[in-house]
This record gives sequence, C-alpha cells and structure tokens, in this order.
Amino acid sequence: MRLRKPAAIAAGTAVTLVVAFGLAACGVWTTSVTEAEFTKELAIPPLAESTVEDGVRTFDLTAQKGSTEFPSQDGPTETWGFNGEFLGPTLRAERGEKVAVDVTNDLDEPTSVHWHGMHLPATMDGGPHQMIEPGQTWKPHWTIDQAAATLWYHRHPHGKTEDHVYKGLAGMVILDDDATRSAELPHEYGVDDLPLIVQDKSFDDGQLELSHDGAEPGMLGDTVMVNGTIGGVQEVTSEKVRMRLLNGSTARTYAFEFPDRSMDLIAGDGGLLEEPAEVDRLRLAPGERAEVVVDFTAGETVRLRSAEVDLGGVAVPATMGGHDSFDVLEFRAAEILTPAPEPTWSPSSHVEEDALVEAEAAKTRKFELEDREINGERMDMNRIDEVAYVGDTEVWEVRSKQPIPHSFHIHDVQFDVLSVDGEAPPVEMSGRKDTIYLEPNRDYRLLMRFEDFTDPTMPYMYHCHMLLHEDEGMMGQFVVIGRGQEAEVGAPAGHEGGGREH
Repeated sequence: MRLRKPAAIAAGTAVTLVVAFGLAACGVWTTSVTEAEFTKELAIPPLAESTVEDGVRTFDLTAQKGSTEFPSQDGPTETWGFNGEFLGPTLRAERGEKVAVDVTNDLDEPTSVHWHGMHLPATMDGGPHQMIEPGQTWKPHWTIDQAAATLWYHRHPHGKTEDHVYKGLAGMVILDDDATRSAELPHEYGVDDLPLIVQDKSFDDGQLELSHDGAEPGMLGDTVMVNGTIGGVQEVTSEKVRMRLLNGSTARTYAFEFPDRSMDLIAGDGGLLEEPAEVDRLRLAPGERAEVVVDFTAGETVRLRSAEVDLGGVAVPATMGGHDSFDVLEFRAAEILTPAPEPTWSPSSHVEEDALVEAEAAKTRKFELEDREINGERMDMNRIDEVAYVGDTEVWEVRSKQPIPHSFHIHDVQFDVLSVDGEAPPVEMSGRKDTIYLEPNRDYRLLMRFEDFTDPTMPYMYHCHMLLHEDEGMMGQFVVIGRGQEAEVGAPAGHEGGGREH
C-alpha cells in the first residue's frame, strides 16, 4: 500500500501525514524490501577507456537504450545505460589532468549529464541548461583541480532527472591525487577497491516501475541491487577491502553496516578524512558517497546490510523506509587472504590551498526547504536566485521545515559541515561534502569557497537530491561572478519555468 498526495503539495503533505499516523498506529508498514538470494557474481563497472592527445584525456560516453536480464523477471527488462545496457563505466582521472568527455545522446529524447561533486565551469556542469538533443554530441572539457574523491555522473534534465536516473543513466567517477597515490590503502580496482552503486527498484510485468503515486519522499523500490546486480556476491582475496559506497537511489536513504564488525570510514563525498574514523553504521542519503575499509577473516561469509535508518524527526518513519532492514551484498572470503596494512595516508601537497576558514566567510545565506520550494520559490530556469563572488568564502545555513526526508546538494563546490543545531557534526559528516541529509527542523551550517570560474549568465544548481522533489521544483540557481559583473547577471533565455507537473 502506498500513500497518495493531492495536487496541492502543502495540503497533500498534511493529508499524507495524517493517514500515515493512522496506518502506523494500526501496525501497517507501507514499504518493504524483498530479501534476495545471494547467488550472482557482483558486476563491476568497467574502467572507461580514454585517449590522450595534446595533453587532454578524452572519454566517450553514449547514452543508449538497452535490455537487462534480472533474476525472477520473465524475459529482458528495458533499461538505459552509458556505453552498455545499464549504468555506465567508471571514469578515472588525476588531479591536474585536462579531461574531456564526448557525450552522445542515442536516446529519442533530450537529456543532460551532470558531473556530481566536480569543480568545473558552469557551462561544463551538465545541469538542465546543457541539454543534449537526440543524435547530438556534447563535448565538455575542464582541468581536474580538487582532492581525490569518489564522485558520480548522472542525467540532470529539468523535470525528468528521476526518470532518467532510475532507468540506469548513472556511473561513478574516481579522482586520484598525490595523497591517494602514496597512501596505504587497498587500490586494485574491482578486487580490493570496489565501486558499489546501491539502488532500489520495483518491477511490474518484468519492467522497471517508477510510480508517481504521491508517496514521500518518492517511490521506494522493493528490490535492492548493487552495480545492477540483485543478490550480488563478491569474492574476497585480501584481509582488507575498500568499498566506495554510492547511494544512487532516487529516494531511499540507507544505513549501511556489517552486524558483527565496525568499518573504517576513510572518505566522504569530497575526499579523504584527516584520519580513519571507526563507525558501526553509516547513513547515506540519495547522492551521498563514502569510502570505508573493512576487515575480513579467511573462509568467512558475511553480508553488508542496510539497517533500520534514523531519518530524524520525520512523521512516521515506517512510511518512508525508516523501518526497512535488508541484506545488500554478500562477501565470501578465500581460505587464504593477502595481508594488508592498516589504512594510513599523508596530507596532499594541496592541503593548505584547499583549506576552508570560517573566519574568512564574507556572507551568510539562509535556505529553507518546504513544500517543493526553497526559500518560498519553485525552480524557474529563467531566474537567478543567488549571486556569489569568485574567491569568496561563504556560510550557507540550511533547514528543512517539514517532517519528510530531504537531502541538499550544491553543484561546483565541496563544503565543510560546521555544525548541526550548533553542535559538532557526526563523524559521517566529517570531511568535504557536496550532499547532506537534512533531518527535519535542524540547522546545518555549511562552509564553502567559490573558486576559479565566473559566468554571470550560466548558473549552477542547488537542490534536494530526493529526485522527485527536485523534479517538482525544489531547486534553485546561483551564478559566480567577478566584482564589476553585477549588471551582466541573468539566466540563459528560452526556458520554461517550474518543474514537473504534479
């Protein structure tokens, strides 16, 4: 059973919550996940091929339709992918490299590709202003100038991001730098350094079903997959395994854990922490990433789980996935494991230039999320909501004012979480971030700096990464300019305002 929402969002939210309270009082949960049989070898996305010419590393991505065989489905399922049937290859590059991506759209509708977590010019960002028409190729290019990190790329067409990502248009990006190259960390891709794209789906007559029935915070699928594999099994050959966890779901928040052991958290969205942090459980909202190192013992079989997740002060967590718990991935350790050192690393040579200093903040901005609006406005492609100056450090204070899950993502920058309700942030929010889960009615202070790129007419986005919310208008636009460019500020013309009709 799913909850439904009338056309008027504010009124619908109130009705939904009242009904949800009644269902919960009767012991009725409205989400569930089917436990998989763990029998299939985990698919590892291939590393994307590239060519280097005149000092530029160029990748090729083609968005295309495909079909995928999933267990328990009768016949092939229609999917979308990059350079394949479902999902896409992993792009890998180093800090200081010049990169380019030739992105071809072989679909029969326009789309775009956003480099989530990447610092790059607004014209290369791949937001809703950089649409690629069917049969056309887009050629963004930039220089990698940020810390080593696990990022990702996904479709970002205005009003249709949820649909395009759900069908499979997403992939991982790995950035390396001097710190990771010299670190004592598992590093053999696909062996002891694993990309893990976790998503939930639902099927109807063998096809992917994306229901727009009014459930909050969007549709929660009853089937969980990793890298497109349902019931995946990964063979372990080393005492330690590095897991690059990406929540690639459109609405579900996970609480990852191994029930019988802790994990060493080594990196968040934007790169390595100062040192490993031991955690028992790790909450990741849609769009968030984290890297952990896990110890294994020869001959054992263990599973990565998603436990019941603390969603904060949401109204009736049972209707929003908070009470769901399920196995995600099985690990089978060999009888003899390769020894591995404890995770350690030295700071990057860029650590001082990358540092953010709160005392240098030139401005504080406030953002309130409520009823598919940010600061009382729904997304309008022709409106610039905020103007920042290049070189400035700012504090953004962000708050969700309604008791449903939201996650907040800012394009172009990586930020530090200064505090949550005036207190030090929890360990999973340490390190650089670009996406953060917002517990309702709590204040999050985020510190960031706008560097390198100015463009008074091409905006970056900030938005809720619950993709239904984004598509229905919970998104705004900001430009970064130099002083003296104020009169030039204005969004590109020719776009319709608002989000997906609802």
